Amino acid sequence: MHRFELRVRYGDVDQMGWVYYGNYLRWFEIARAEMLRSLGRSYREVEDDLGVLMPVLEARCRYFRGARYDELVTLTTGLLDHGRATMRFGYRILGEDGETCAIGLTEHCFTTRDANGNTFRLSDHL
Repeated sequence: MHRFELRVRYGDVDQMGWVYYGNYLRWFEIARAEMLRSLGRSYREVEDDLGVLMPVLEARCRYFRGARYDELVTLTTGLLDHGRATMRFGYRILGEDGETCAIGLTEHCFTTRDANGNTFRLSDHL
């Protein structure tokens, strides 16, 4: 499991000071990218050096309590499972008080570009 802390910014919240629900999915992306970086590769390196793209096939989020403006939240990320051409990541967002704000998952497939620069799913060709 990888842990990453993030301070809730003013631009992340609605007019009442609660984090806008769509930002939790954005935080999942940040957490996933930071986990990969901690393992020695950035998303950019995976795409540029290996030529592998990992688009999202599915994203889910379950909300338990809202995070507030200026709160320090902890994003926890882990690999739930993987197949021949897919990976599934799990996420938990904890508030400063240690309470769960949200949990979620994303599923990704591995893709690459053909000689013409078109993207196609590797899973279609396995």
